Amino acid sequence: MLFNTLDFALFFALVLGLYHVLPFRAQNVLLLIASYFFYGMWDWRFAGLLLLSTTIDYGLARGIDSSEDPRRRRLFLMASLVVNLGILGFFKYFDFFVHSATVGLARLGLEVPEVTLRVVLPVGVSFYTFQELSYTVDVYRRDLRAVRSLLDFALYVSFFPQLVAGPIERATRLLPQVQSPRTTTWEGVSSGAWLILWGLFKKVVVADNVGHLVDAVYDPGARPTGLEVVLGTYAFAVQIYCDFSGYSDVARGTARCLGFELMSNFDLPYFSTNLRDIWNRWHISLTTWLRDYLYIPLGGNRGGKWKQYRNLVLTMTTCGLWHGAAWTYVAFGFAHGVLLSVQHAFRATTERLMPKAGLAWLGWKAAAFLFTFHVWCMLLVLFRAETFSQAWSMWTALFTDFTAGVSASWWRPLLLPVVPLVLIQGWQAWNGRDQEVFLRAPLLVRTAVYAVLLASLVLLGEDHGKPFVYFQF
Repeated sequence: MLFNTLDFALFFALVLGLYHVLPFRAQNVLLLIASYFFYGMWDWRFAGLLLLSTTIDYGLARGIDSSEDPRRRRLFLMASLVVNLGILGFFKYFDFFVHSATVGLARLGLEVPEVTLRVVLPVGVSFYTFQELSYTVDVYRRDLRAVRSLLDFALYVSFFPQLVAGPIERATRLLPQVQSPRTTTWEGVSSGAWLILWGLFKKVVVADNVGHLVDAVYDPGARPTGLEVVLGTYAFAVQIYCDFSGYSDVARGTARCLGFELMSNFDLPYFSTNLRDIWNRWHISLTTWLRDYLYIPLGGNRGGKWKQYRNLVLTMTTCGLWHGAAWTYVAFGFAHGVLLSVQHAFRATTERLMPKAGLAWLGWKAAAFLFTFHVWCMLLVLFRAETFSQAWSMWTALFTDFTAGVSASWWRPLLLPVVPLVLIQGWQAWNGRDQEVFLRAPLLVRTAVYAVLLASLVLLGEDHGKPFVYFQF
């Protein structure tokens, strides 16, 4: 069930109506049933896997929490790691690694039969396994006590607004909200409704429309010119941001209407002036998870600069692999790890050379912004391309084919009226740190904005909901 469909609108309206007339514990039961129904709409077998994973981690965390024997506690933790990473590895990476091993052996002259299981990837498995892992690790670290109620823990894992594409919530943040009565206010519901509307607008109107250009340029059979690669890659930068941040906005909005507060997963990443800043603002729940549960345990910035660079590269390579079972994703993460290491190595020099104020400072910031964004886009070619050869042909066309022919079949003139809304919201969010500026506008302005957004959803939206980009991860 997709957020951008009538089915979800009817589902959420029913859940919301029942939710606000039930007492606290009955609300949790309702949300748990609704979450499994929501997830099972893709494939009922996925719900069985989710339940199995939830039950195992519930029991293992209870074992960790109740034991004082360090060896026994480590044994329970290792069991949780094996179960969660085993589920993720089997469903997401088994066929990928078997195929890669077969190809590698063939190049060495060893022909072996390829055994693939054609495993169907459960939606959201990368998200909820990381969420469960953070819980058992936090219990092991004594950062929180294990949950006694299986119902509460199951709702924490399966909470439908953020189940299939995050944000990856920590138990220390979301579990207290599950375990305590929620208070819903008119301000919270209206704010949540605005986030839902704005998120759907970014997804349905912006991301899905520019996605037509992206698909045309990155089609495996396409032979785009350099200019088409530039426009297609700019479009993909817009598409992936609006698609995923739009999902996160809808997730936060639906949760807020129910009295929950989810973390903000994006903080205007394209306003960054270096790659480190981008990753601090992009998919924040994943990057902070990797920092706290991989980078720091590896040693972080302790042990000297070369170990820090190693840890950066390993963490970012893992980030790339998390995104998909393909070597292009691995290379994307590895490249970011290397560039982050280079940035760190020269950070002191860069800060010393940077002007402190005035026009020179503004010029420096503008140059840093443009350079960072284009490095990001160059690596997005690798992220979007299906193969290394396709990515190489894209990069080659950028510098060798300057033909000006560009197909404009994707463009819709009706997009023009919504451009000012995007610019105003983006500027206010960056300059005033207010991502809900329209919600506090005068009634007449607010009504006009809502009318334009709703009209654009009807006039520019697809006839049926297009899947969100991050559902494949």
